[in-house]
Amino acid sequence: MLNSHTDVVPVFPEYWTHAPFSADVDSAGRIYARGAQDTKALGMIHLAAIRALKNSGFQPKRTIHVTFTPDEELGGFYGMAGFATSSAFKAMNVGYALDEGGVAESNTIGVYYDERCPWQIEFVCNGTTGHASLLLENTAGEKISYLMNKFMAMRQAEVNKQKSGVNPGKVTSINLTMLKGGVQANVIPADLSAVFDVRLSVDVDHAAFERDINRWCSEAGGGIKINYLIKTPKAIASRTDSTNPLWSVIETTAKQYNIAVAPGILVGATDMRFLRKEGISGFGFSPIINTPLLVHGHNEFVYANEYLNAINFFTAIVSNLGKI
Repeated sequence: MLNSHTDVVPVFPEYWTHAPFSADVDSAGRIYARGAQDTKALGMIHLAAIRALKNSGFQPKRTIHVTFTPDEELGGFYGMAGFATSSAFKAMNVGYALDEGGVAESNTIGVYYDERCPWQIEFVCNGTTGHASLLLENTAGEKISYLMNKFMAMRQAEVNKQKSGVNPGKVTSINLTMLKGGVQANVIPADLSAVFDVRLSVDVDHAAFERDINRWCSEAGGGIKINYLIKTPKAIASRTDSTNPLWSVIETTAKQYNIAVAPGILVGATDMRFLRKEGISGFGFSPIINTPLLVHGHNEFVYANEYLNAINFFTAIVSNLGKI
């Protein structure tokens, strides 16, 4: 199964040198377009590889599916999350899957066998309300402050790990992304809310982290509603050794094209996590090399020549996969 997604993130046209949805090509052969790297080029590479193989008369031993999903940039809940558990998907009998990864800035491609687990958590703190001149107890402000201190202390510990050179996939990212509440400056609010975006490292005990969250809410004084906006479970990592035919094909084919592959843990989140949850072995990677990484950035582009080279490389990968 060759998967990519069709949705892209928003643009700020004033910061682009070319219209972001025009696919303009400049004199250096750069194709400018939002989604060029994430993941329109990859989806087109999939189709170009299939077309080349069909035109050559190639007959694979196994069925090759090409899928395009919506909603990946917003979490995949209206796309791959539901599709991966559907009867239609099960009928496809998928054995292996390939999905996205970032373009490579050299000739070494990152091949991602696992990824961190996104949790987005909203805390709605309810507390005593009244005139702001009073020092009332059990206020929403005290509760949300306690939670913020706990999360920020954990965040600093992860920052320290990152600075020490720990593999990024084994560092948990924690960011306060939303704060809401209050009616006016002299009124103690009855409710305050905060949202944290957390990407749990692959070695975090999810149950233990959730117990910490529940304990912090209790220590803060209770009266806190916890809403899990996203709560991605752990999935089995894909093997990167000779016991996994998918890995062997990628590694051996890359050598034929003088491309190095480096197994890694993706710090973001892709549709691949939903497939791994269903027990499907898969990797995320882009066959495009020698290209600056501009995923979600202004002036996102791919080089036309590297895009065409990637088609040839990926055609060989699909051909070799179809023979096993």
